[in-house]
Amino acid sequence: MLWACILLPQLALDAVLRRCPDPDAPLALVTGPAQLRTLHAVNAAAAQAGLRAGMRLTAAYALLPDLALAEYEPQAEARWHRFLAAWAYRHSSLVSAQWPGCLVLEVRASFRLLGPWPRFEARLREELHALGFSHRIALAPTPRAARVFAGLRDGLAMMQAPGMNEVLDRVPIRRAVLPDDAGERLHRMGIRDLRTLRGLPRDSLRRRFGLEVLEHLDRLYGEADDPLVHYAPPDYFDARVELGYEVESHTALLFPLRRLIGDLCTYLSIRDGGVQRFLLRLEHEESHTDVEVGLLSAEREPAMLFELTRNRLERVSIPAPVVAVRLLARELPPFVPAVRDLFDLRAQQTLPWPQLRERLRARLGDDAVHQVTPTGDPRPERAWRRLRGGDHVDIAPAPARPPRPAWLLPQPIPLRDPRPRILSGPERLESGWWDGEDARRDYYVLETSQGQRAWAFAPPGEREHWMLHGWFA
Repeated sequence: MLWACILLPQLALDAVLRRCPDPDAPLALVTGPAQLRTLHAVNAAAAQAGLRAGMRLTAAYALLPDLALAEYEPQAEARWHRFLAAWAYRHSSLVSAQWPGCLVLEVRASFRLLGPWPRFEARLREELHALGFSHRIALAPTPRAARVFAGLRDGLAMMQAPGMNEVLDRVPIRRAVLPDDAGERLHRMGIRDLRTLRGLPRDSLRRRFGLEVLEHLDRLYGEADDPLVHYAPPDYFDARVELGYEVESHTALLFPLRRLIGDLCTYLSIRDGGVQRFLLRLEHEESHTDVEVGLLSAEREPAMLFELTRNRLERVSIPAPVVAVRLLARELPPFVPAVRDLFDLRAQQTLPWPQLRERLRARLGDDAVHQVTPTGDPRPERAWRRLRGGDHVDIAPAPARPPRPAWLLPQPIPLRDPRPRILSGPERLESGWWDGEDARRDYYVLETSQGQRAWAFAPPGEREHWMLHGWFA
């Protein structure tokens, strides 16, 4: 096996920066009690001004009065850690997020599908950059070695066990990710690298530092199996963005909405599925406003889903300032891509019918676009019915009948023509006795004095008092 480790050095900070309209502005995460606020993490702009993690908030304000602040939330950091594990799951079936601040995934089995490691690594970096997370990536035959290498040097790749062992032997003891504070204690004792540590008697190490250090060394060098806790993706998507300020306009909600839709589509691509119905919740201080988005078929195109959600959002009035936005999708049916020709012409100027249909529904309303299906009722005004989006019925072939017009009038009206000529008929219709709308008619195809072909009926056995019901093209 080959394991790649994706180290996320500032996961909590990136989770906040990715929802900021200006991520290059100075920003810091703060933690601690109200009387003793300290900086948990700072972005590059704040670091250039002299701020650093662990600094008191009062000192930070003295150096940078316009510093933007966000609360450090361990729960949010854990949630984004799980999200990135779900993202990594689409590249490998073996993903572990058991260690904080990093992911490990087995990649050798994916080489045949995604290409050799340089191409695979470039793809991981490109997608992480698009998602907005800084990272360091390393490769090794064991997951713990990959984790250590990612902390040593970004891009370090060792594919063979002998070469891995040589590099591990030179790793400084304080950077070997030993359990608890064992690395610092060993350094104070004069142990500088892993080669020296492995040369010590194992019994002495076990008595002084516990069995965990020996197990870590064995698993690090591949001398013992490493029972990782593998990630399994959930069956729903639930993401929430706190705005940090009150929003009263639709325009200010578009940036976090685009991020949420992008995260949803990333999750759908992991599952190789789509979404047909989801909920956008605008949270206020003491209430919330729900915006339901329903589609006629499962989709996962980010641009289309964002456009549909934006159209629905713009039709909703905001009763109170919005402080957070949440997107929840529980119905995730399989995604069936539309059949496309191999050589599509002018694809950049065309819009597939499913996307056009959903855009029309979002702009004009759910009932503006619909399908029709035959009902089997012989009465022309009841021969078809509307089919709501998402409904699927088996359409039976229509029975053989004489020709019927494509243009049917909403209601029959008297035919004002002195000399119509009968072209065909009659077609006798007797139906509707069971629902109180009994119909007994003889239908004819007529030609009017102006040359039009009309579809009209008269009482059974009569050829006058014509009622016009439709026109033939």
